[in-house]
Amino acid sequence: MELPLRAELRGVKAYGAPQLDVPVALNVNENPYPPSEAVALEVAAAVAAATRSLNRYPDRELTELRAGLADYLGHALAPEQVWAANGSNEVMLQILQAFGGPGRVAVSFAPTYSMYPEYARDAATGWVVGHREADFSLDVSHALSVIDEHRPTVVLLPSPNNPTGTALPLDTVAALCQATPGVVVVDEAYGEFRRAGTPTALELLPSAPNLVVTRTMSKAFALAGARLGYLAASPEICDALRLVRLPYHLSAVTQAVALVALAHAKELLARVEDLRAERDETVSWLRSQGFTVADSDANFCLFGEFEDRHSVWQGLLDRGVLIRETGPEGWLRVSIGTRSEMAAFRVALTEVTGS
Repeated sequence: MELPLRAELRGVKAYGAPQLDVPVALNVNENPYPPSEAVALEVAAAVAAATRSLNRYPDRELTELRAGLADYLGHALAPEQVWAANGSNEVMLQILQAFGGPGRVAVSFAPTYSMYPEYARDAATGWVVGHREADFSLDVSHALSVIDEHRPTVVLLPSPNNPTGTALPLDTVAALCQATPGVVVVDEAYGEFRRAGTPTALELLPSAPNLVVTRTMSKAFALAGARLGYLAASPEICDALRLVRLPYHLSAVTQAVALVALAHAKELLARVEDLRAERDETVSWLRSQGFTVADSDANFCLFGEFEDRHSVWQGLLDRGVLIRETGPEGWLRVSIGTRSEMAAFRVALTEVTGS
């Protein structure tokens, strides 16, 4: 039997970075430092408490969690300005379901996060991609021309950008918010890793009613396995997402784990500064070896350029170091791990490239 698969899905491979058992995994931008034993025990207790009422549906409005997230984000946000879902992936899909759809267009600027066109496809939304400059910055005049031509209902702006690590100036975000007829999503999945002096788009929320700022607990909070993403926006935008969310979409267990994480935010985020320092040292070292490296405000860096990047990627893998073959042709991305993991990466890269 031939399945009645949607035409645009035929021949498409499912998204996914390689999940390989290697000594040094530096390919999916995880925080390499797990929660402490004390936090793990508190999470276990919270899950046990939630388990006792799993015969009942969870709070579908995420009342306590939204209040906790608003408090964490600050900027005088109210709980009704916050929404959460199963990872920022589901948050993005809900945005496209609410504001995209047939006959509508979503826009981003390449290189950009590889899942964005898939969100658009899954929400039956047209996809238009502009370009970034050679240094991966975004030229405002080009961005405005793309918006003027295509009149998108959703603009997706990762900042720091994945895969380049590039952050956007706030005046750029403000200009695009003013010009866009739909919503502008600033994806700050790596926001906690930005360098000192790099602002957050949360500052623009009071003056930009069509702005959405998304975050995740997968990176800085070291909770990739918990699957908790969230956003800050106007109450009207949050209410619109409630129209497309699945019933009781966020389990009681997920909500319980996230609340424990927020209660221990200071401890869970304590290694962020170490990862920033390790990132900056990695960038400096790569440049000293003659590689071109994009400025990064994230917990990874993009470097190149290679005539045959796959052979370099494979050579690293053969030495037990897994990084990511992504971004523009000729470039590779390495996530920032522990000091010992980054030392192993440097040794392996030197062996592979002879640098």
